Amino acid sequence: MDNIRRKKLGLPYCYDDPALLSDQHIYQNRMMEYNKIPATERKNRRKALKEMFAEIGKDCIIETPVNSNWGCRHVHLGNGIYINSNVTFVDDEDIYIGDNCLIAPNVVFSTAGHPVLPILRENHYVYNLPIHIGKNVWIGSGAQIMPGITIGDNAVIGAGSVVTNNIPSNVVAYGVPCRVIREIGCKDKEYYYKNRKLDVWE
Repeated sequence: MDNIRRKKLGLPYCYDDPALLSDQHIYQNRMMEYNKIPATERKNRRKALKEMFAEIGKDCIIETPVNSNWGCRHVHLGNGIYINSNVTFVDDEDIYIGDNCLIAPNVVFSTAGHPVLPILRENHYVYNLPIHIGKNVWIGSGAQIMPGITIGDNAVIGAGSVVTNNIPSNVVAYGVPCRVIREIGCKDKEYYYKNRKLDVWE
């Protein structure tokens, strides 16, 4: 079985196979060009984003720099997404981010991993698994999302978390490894941060 087929099946494959790398630098160059466009040139930025991402919805804002080993070629964005500066997409496999998500600075989405067995790493084996982020998810600064992870709608991932297992919808989760701390509920209708009361409903 060749490496292209192995990659499609989510099996370990040799990442330096020329058949897999032929156009990677084209997409990396597009990303580098986007990172150079001034923030005031909104029209040019929007055009560049459409050329970079696999999909991008309406009203998405991507702060610079954005980092990606495939230049965001395999990143799919819904509508109304805000991605802060220095976010990294290791997008050897597809990354899906739903509508109205907020991604804080220095978050890493990594679809790639290396086998633990030393001989496989010596021979340049890697594996890739897709990442799925639901709608209206907030991911705090410095969080790391590992291969194959799904995060449900409305979830909040605390800063600095390492997400190694799936996170359900409507929860607050954080830690290393990231775990569910509580459900989103009545408390969140009364307080927006620690003991600071909400007044927007009055």
